[in-house]
Amino acid sequence: MKHAICVLLFFAATALLAQEKSPVTSVAREILPHQQKNLVAAVEEMPADKFEYKPTDQQMTFGHLVVHIIESNNHLCSKIGDIPEIKAPAPLKESDGKDKLVIALKASFEFCTTALGKVDDSKLGDEVELFGGRKGPRAFALIALTNDWADHYSTAAMYLRLNGLLPPTAQPKK
Repeated sequence: MKHAICVLLFFAATALLAQEKSPVTSVAREILPHQQKNLVAAVEEMPADKFEYKPTDQQMTFGHLVVHIIESNNHLCSKIGDIPEIKAPAPLKESDGKDKLVIALKASFEFCTTALGKVDDSKLGDEVELFGGRKGPRAFALIALTNDWADHYSTAAMYLRLNGLLPPTAQPKK
């Protein structure tokens, strides 16, 4: 019995140490499914005829927000995972329609899952090209990605509320 407990403790400690080697990327991988679930649910919650909605003339439409999320995911995750960015045969447009944008959004999160699986903390100091030719550490792209998910969800939630809809995180538990 003592031997079995020692073996279990050894494997648990080994697993914990393996995670500790890359705590930053491990946490980002843990954040991804939660943010994916909420962002996809928020986009699915918005009626198709409201994808042209924008609160003010200065703000983007909801459809533009979705395209922006997709493009941000694809760009940042390609830099994080050091893999080629997904490029659609034709660039996405905010007017492409809800169904097409939801499919592309889900694909962008699948791409991020793959990309985050290819990085560990030892690579976070590597220089990558970020936006507009600017260079910076891979860590910047990783942190920007998780910040973007929070920012994008809060924007989507605001657009939903302004249309009389509850965002996914405010809906009663089912």
